[in-house]
Amino acid sequence: MRHATTEMTCQELVELITEYLDGTLPEPDRSRFDAHVRTCSGCEAYIEQIRMTIRLLGKLSEESISPEAQRDLLATFRTWKANGAEHGL
Repeated sequence: MRHATTEMTCQELVELITEYLDGTLPEPDRSRFDAHVRTCSGCEAYIEQIRMTIRLLGKLSEESISPEAQRDLLATFRTWKANGAEHGL
């Protein structure tokens, strides 16, 4: 549990979205998450974008992605991971 008695911020919601969508977010945080979404149209739209991304990616197969696109994606993820480690993310 993170901040059971305070309102959730947009940044915190972004950090917790995976747990929320996986159904593993503890109840106090889930309640705060749901309360935030009810009052923040930006976060509501963000959640829908993530859900749509998950639906669309679920339809992709490794064979449907060109070798060049695979290489570009891997490079992007490696850069992202390295930058995240540098910034404590």
